[in-house]
Parts: sequence; structure tokens; C-alpha cells
Amino acid sequence: MNKRLSVPYLKTLSLTPENQESPIHFLRNWKTPQDYFYLRNHFAYPQIHTRNLVLSIAGNVHKPMEISFDELIRFPFKEILVPLECSGNNRAKFKPKVFGEQWEEGAVSQGKWKGVPLKELLDKAGLLAGSKEAVFAGMDFGERKDFKESFYFARSLPIEKALHEDTIVAYEYNCKPLPYKHGYPFRLIVPQWYAMASVKWLRNIFIIQHEFNGPFQTKDYVYYPYKDSDLDKKPVTAINVNSTIQHPLDHSIVNEGLHVIKGIAWTGTGTINEVAISFDHGETWRKAPLKYRGNEKYSWIKWHFNWEVKKGEYTILVRATDTEGNIQPIRPYWNRKGYGYNAVQKIKIQVE
Repeated sequence: MNKRLSVPYLKTLSLTPENQESPIHFLRNWKTPQDYFYLRNHFAYPQIHTRNLVLSIAGNVHKPMEISFDELIRFPFKEILVPLECSGNNRAKFKPKVFGEQWEEGAVSQGKWKGVPLKELLDKAGLLAGSKEAVFAGMDFGERKDFKESFYFARSLPIEKALHEDTIVAYEYNCKPLPYKHGYPFRLIVPQWYAMASVKWLRNIFIIQHEFNGPFQTKDYVYYPYKDSDLDKKPVTAINVNSTIQHPLDHSIVNEGLHVIKGIAWTGTGTINEVAISFDHGETWRKAPLKYRGNEKYSWIKWHFNWEVKKGEYTILVRATDTEGNIQPIRPYWNRKGYGYNAVQKIKIQVE
């Protein structure tokens, strides 16, 4: 095959609703091109009408309001480079197996998001005393298999997280209008939290004085550590420290000599401060040089390791550590819905 004509492509997990995995091993840029950004949906894509180009803020506020698209883009804005990771990323690797979309390593992508800090909008509406959570409802809706009625996709944030300076209502991606499949006209971007928090096709924001109990808040996106019990359940929030080997690919055959192992690493707490490689099943670890993206505090980092190798079969492990002391474990935290997989990544290579 002519390599100049070979291009990566999304891996289809389902078409109704559409769920597609990014070709993460073949992407080298800091910003994931729109066509290669993974797709995660619970329902069919919503129909967007001109009357939907409005964001509503209501509930426990002084001044309920509707903000049009044209009004929103006149607010102070910021641009941030943020990776979004599906909380089910790597679900296919759990043992015992769990139900759900069987994502491998490609349910993570990164881009430059431009939008208005949510705090600006909530300050304009004026929060009343006792505000506990902000609920975000998208325009996508449908039936769930475990309930008889239909639901809009809706999630909440603690009011402190909603007011964080970098929680934004985005309207551009990679310097272009927000793509339809990624939430046009507005989507929430919540840095360092799994992507279920970054609600797409955002239409309504409700400020409430209690805990939100929608099914995508209290039934899904919850860690259940036991197969047949809800004991010790806890919500899915911040991204677990994680890393991926992009090159070489798992089960590759390479020639002996000098090779460069490379990949990316990211976290939901602090920043990545170490990536290490092991060739002896984790007995010893060797640090890899890191490359950061300027002053982008949420961006994933790139790493590489120069590997001089002779003939044989090798298992390569990689693990990342962040500034808060979190480190990838050898074994994942099993939970029955398959969220937050971040065990040490490994590949097997044959050298001839």
C-alpha cells in the first residue's frame, strides 16, 4: 500500500447512537483535528433550530435570563487547551469484563476551546443564597433501557466547580465554530473532569439548592466497586492519571537497533511530572524525557524514550505520575460500570 495514501480513521463502536474512537496512536499534534476527535453519545443527535441558539439560565438566581449566541460571543472569553476523556476509556481491558461500550485507548482527544467563563454568566444572573449545584441540560434526549420515560442528557456540578475560572461555555473548537457533532452551538468545558461533565448542545442551566438526582448523575457515572451491591459507591469526577504508548504499536515486529518509544500522558489533578518505562515487568523503571505545551496547564504532555534493542521479545510498560502524588497502578480499580481505567499501559514487541 502507498503509505502517502494511508490515513487513520475513527473506529466505530456503534452507529445508533454514534460512538467512534479516535485513532490516538497515529495523532502527533497537540490539537486533535475535528475529524479525528472521538464521539460519545447516549442518544441520537438533536435537531438544531434557530430558536435553540439561546442559552437559558434559571432557578436560584436574581435575574433569570436567556442569552443569544450573538450576545454570548460579546462576553469576555478565554481559550484553553484541554483534553477530554470519556470515563469509559479503556473499558475493554477490565477483567472481569463489564458491560458498556468497549472502548480501548481512543476515547480521549484534545483541542483548543474558546468560550465564556461560566462565572461571568452566573454573576450576570446573580446567584441567590443557598445555591448548591448548577444543572446543565443538553438538547439530546431519548429513552433509557432502565426507565420507561425519556430523558434529556443532564448533569450537575458543585457550585464551586461551576464558578471555577476555567469552566467555560465554549462556542469554538480549534479556532473554528464548534462542530455540530461536538455540541454546537454551545457546550460546557470542565477541565480535568471526565468528559460526561462537559455537556454538549447546552440549552439550559438551572441553579438548585439541593443535590441533582437525574439518572446520568446518580445511576450512571458512578463507581460501583462491587458486582452485586451499591455499597461504597462514589461519583465519577476528576480524570485519573493516565498515559498511552503511541509508538510502536502493540505486537509490532521491528528491526534491532535504535528505536524511539513515544506517547502522551495526562491527569485530572495537578500536572504530569514523571513518565517512566519498564522492560522487566515493573521491577525497575527508567524516566522518559517530557515535553510540555507552553503555558497550557491542562494539556497532556508528550514523552519519548530512546531504546537500543537486540533481537528478542519484549514487554514495555509505561506509567505516569502527577504533582499531587497520583501514580498509575499496576492493576486497575475494578468497578462494575467500567469507569476510570488507568492501570499501567503495556505493549509487546518482537525484535528481529
